Amino acid sequence: MNLCLFDLDHTLLPLDSDHEFGEFLIRIGLADPVSYRSRNDGFYRQYVEGTLKLSEYIEFTTSIWRQLTPVEQQALQARFMDEVIVPAIQPQAVSLVRQHESQGDLVAIVTATNEFVTRPIAQAFGVPELLAVRLVRDSMGRVTGEIDGVPSFREGKITRVEQWLAERQLKLGDFQRVSFYSDSPNDLPLLELASDPVATNPSPALEAIATDRGWRILRLFA
Repeated sequence: MNLCLFDLDHTLLPLDSDHEFGEFLIRIGLADPVSYRSRNDGFYRQYVEGTLKLSEYIEFTTSIWRQLTPVEQQALQARFMDEVIVPAIQPQAVSLVRQHESQGDLVAIVTATNEFVTRPIAQAFGVPELLAVRLVRDSMGRVTGEIDGVPSFREGKITRVEQWLAERQLKLGDFQRVSFYSDSPNDLPLLELASDPVATNPSPALEAIATDRGWRILRLFA
């Protein structure tokens, strides 16, 4: 068996679902278009620059919707999917996932975006295995704004993959090939660990690294 791991934002999707969710909250009137957008954009710049403090971002990005009731949260997820994500899903990305599945690969999405935003997206791609940033819930089941366990971010992606495989009585060395598709240099730790790293719709920084190291470069989106 081979293992195939996919980053999500700008890899399987031609957008950043985390940032777009913030813009969506502004558009539907739940977030302030000035102060919230300024912070949302600032956190996104930090992510691109590799300076993001994820715990601060998670507290911010969950701050509005975690105050809603469970029914309201589900409606928010559904509307975001209908209005933003589903129109952005492109057939070539879905076909890439299906290609690996048809080869018998064990497939998972590994993303630094939180589970609230990404669970419905993984379902839309037909991928049941999602390793996203988990959110702490209180005794009433309400999201607190804190990260549960190791976040699937930078080196944490390796930890989360290893934990997930261990639950299946597997380890990375059990696979003949480990593929990882990503657009971002934030994912260098896992890209360097993979036997088949694929710079997918890469940022200029990752494209330069991939070219220097002879990694495959894949452009899914025009």
